[in-house]
Amino acid sequence: HNTIAGAREVARIAPFPVIVGEEVKTADGDLIGLFLQEEVPRGLPAVETAKRFKGQGGLVVLPHPFDTLRRSVIRKAVLPDLMPLVDAVEGFNARNAFGQANAQAVALAREFGKPTLAVSDAHHTLEVGKAYTLLPFYDGTPEGLREALQEATLVCHPSPLWVHAITVANRLLRRLGVA
Repeated sequence: HNTIAGAREVARIAPFPVIVGEEVKTADGDLIGLFLQEEVPRGLPAVETAKRFKGQGGLVVLPHPFDTLRRSVIRKAVLPDLMPLVDAVEGFNARNAFGQANAQAVALAREFGKPTLAVSDAHHTLEVGKAYTLLPFYDGTPEGLREALQEATLVCHPSPLWVHAITVANRLLRRLGVA
């Protein structure tokens, strides 16, 4: 969250293309920017954050918009102003504990004519690859990704509920200075 440093480092050393992105904690909830050149600071209103992503030529992704177990979910009051700036919605997040959250995300995407993504949102190595988005083509550009998402195949396998216990335990250990 709130940095592109890791993505830049991976892009520097990886033998494959890397999309530099950042999940930002806005004043209204989480928002993801892709194809970023510069970090966008946390704490700005969501619409301002989305405009800053767009100002860099980036794409805006709305993550886990209806997950009832996260405090970082986007505030519903900002959706009417935010959705015109959104390029894609996480229609399936493997960490959503309740399937209804994913169904609501798909409905939101359809309402606004936005493509959906499937993501593992892995917080532990056991979750990597639980869900993903297969693209039929992709030319490496923001516009190319936007077009490819229209034809994407979503592979959707939920993470087991116990992964949330690992996340909570890790958070507690970090606060105690043990991990």
